[in-house]
Amino acid sequence: MRPSPVNWVPPGAWLTPRYAEWQAPAGLRGPVACLWASVAPDDGDSRGLVLPDACSDLIWEQGVGAYVAGPDTGPVRTPAKPGTVFVGVRFRPAAGGQVLGLPLSELRDQRVPLADLRADAARGLSAALTPAEAAARLSDVAGTWIADSTRDPAIDEAASLLRDPAARTEDIAGRVGLSERQFRRRSHAAIGYGPKTLQRILRFQRLVRLLDAAAEPPDLASLAALTGFADQPHLTRECAALSGLTPAALARTRRPAAG
Repeated sequence: MRPSPVNWVPPGAWLTPRYAEWQAPAGLRGPVACLWASVAPDDGDSRGLVLPDACSDLIWEQGVGAYVAGPDTGPVRTPAKPGTVFVGVRFRPAAGGQVLGLPLSELRDQRVPLADLRADAARGLSAALTPAEAAARLSDVAGTWIADSTRDPAIDEAASLLRDPAARTEDIAGRVGLSERQFRRRSHAAIGYGPKTLQRILRFQRLVRLLDAAAEPPDLASLAALTGFADQPHLTRECAALSGLTPAALARTRRPAAG
């Protein structure tokens, strides 16, 4: 692997030559899944493919500034000039709406300038920062938001329970003390969409992780059984809907040749 082009990233954080993620500071680890950085490629397709993961992100882009990426329900191509550095704080499912203090469904499938949401925070995250400065300020902003936020323990627990492939959303509502209507409403507010969509995206992410870990082209029927899809055709349809690619093409995309 080539040396990190962003030398302030913690050692060992790089997962691919152009993408790294690492653990958040201790005070942020409940709502924050990770901190991350990426670098747009110098050649080839300059539009990075972002897959839905049920998370929302506070992002700083070199030369652009800060914005919030709401939860996606499909693949997103993000154009960028070659070599552009992105830095982000990724909020766990159910945390984004609580931390931002607004219904996350309003940001679903959108990238919204931070100045439109939190002008005070945006002023400290100008496009002229260095990536290292941006990373430090993003952590500070996230910490302030988290300290000022109000948790929804029922939705936090429900989001965790929905990681089980066999979970039924109807049963989970009762387990966390909500009616099905309350569950949907509070899920839209905290997560950005309803519990069935969350479960669908979490199932897709299980597939992505297994594709990433496979040393050889995997058997799709076995993958379907492992990840909670009804069968191989169901897996293939969902992969196409959520990534725009077949499972084989997605696996190739996730394993770019090291340069």
